This record gives sequence, C-alpha cells and structure tokens, in this order.
Amino acid sequence: MDSFTPPSARPPILLASASPRRAQLLSAAGIRFEVQPAEVDETPRDDETPAAYVVRLALDKAGAVARTRPGRLVLGADTTVVVAGCMLGKAADAIEARRMLAELSGRAHDVLTGVALVGPSDPVTAVSASTVWFQELTSKDIERYLATDEWRDKAGAYALQSWISRFVTRLEGSYTNVVGLPVALVCDLLMRYPEG
Repeated sequence: MDSFTPPSARPPILLASASPRRAQLLSAAGIRFEVQPAEVDETPRDDETPAAYVVRLALDKAGAVARTRPGRLVLGADTTVVVAGCMLGKAADAIEARRMLAELSGRAHDVLTGVALVGPSDPVTAVSASTVWFQELTSKDIERYLATDEWRDKAGAYALQSWISRFVTRLEGSYTNVVGLPVALVCDLLMRYPEG
C-alpha cells in the first residue's frame, strides 16, 4: 500500500512527539513522518478551557520544532481527559492514577486532542472530541490495571487499546483520538494545508 503523501510530495512531516502511540497511528495510516520530540511547559493557565489548553500545547510543541527546522511541516498534538469539567493529564504516580480511575468509574468522560500544523504557511489548528463511557470499576479492577503499568504516560491514566477496554461500554467520536491522535482529522488538515 502506498504511503499517504501530503500535497506536492512534501518531505515527511515532523512529529513533535515522543509518543509511540502517535507514531504507530501515523504509520498505520501510511503517513510519512520523522520523529522530533519537543519539550514544553504543560502547566494549564488560569481560566483556560480544556480545548484552548490542548490547542495551545499542540502549537507550542509544533512551534518549538519548527523553529529548529525552518521550511519543514511540523505536527504537534496534545490530549487531555475531561471529567465533570476537570482535566486529567498524565498521572505522576500510582496514587494519582488510582484517583483518576476512580473518578472515571461508572460515568462518561470526554477526550480532547488538539492538533496543530506549523510550517512555511500560517499555522492551522483543530480539536477532536470523543466521549467514552466506563462501567463501574471495583477496587480490585483498578489495582489489577495499575499492576499492568499501562496507565503510565497516559492522559486520564488509561490506554483504551489495553486491558481496561473491557470496561468501556460506549464510545462516540474518533477511536484514534482516544488512543492519542485523531488520524482522519490530521489527514484532512494535511490535505488542506497551503503550500509554503
């Protein structure tokens, strides 16, 4: 199968992320890319909405890489989980992960991913939103999941494509968004991104 190539056979895009899940999703979709992670301050700002937060971080990541690689097209992304209006980022430790999973138990939550393309033309951004429903998680369920270490480095302390998927009763929106990158949205932005 041929790889997806952005218009005019551009060089591979630069992925401003060290996430293996994002790299796997791009590879599976046939998108040519190179990995160049970016380190940015991920502290939320006062009164910043979850959507504004993920877009800002996606732009910051892409912009940081673009400054070192002028003329190249850079993809930045950031994902957060939102439950009852509160953002759940990556758990710092098992104690925080346990608290997050307890908050998600038996209810719906939203997963938002901000996507940014930064390159020769003006930056473009978008947000993908999905809703996930969890059934009740017992204390034993949570402890068993924590023992897998699959919660590490994941927004909301879980990976949809892992053991915990047995507790997901419903999903609305993009599946790949919940995994970490809304692939259909990325492809659409790449096709519409103006030539530099």
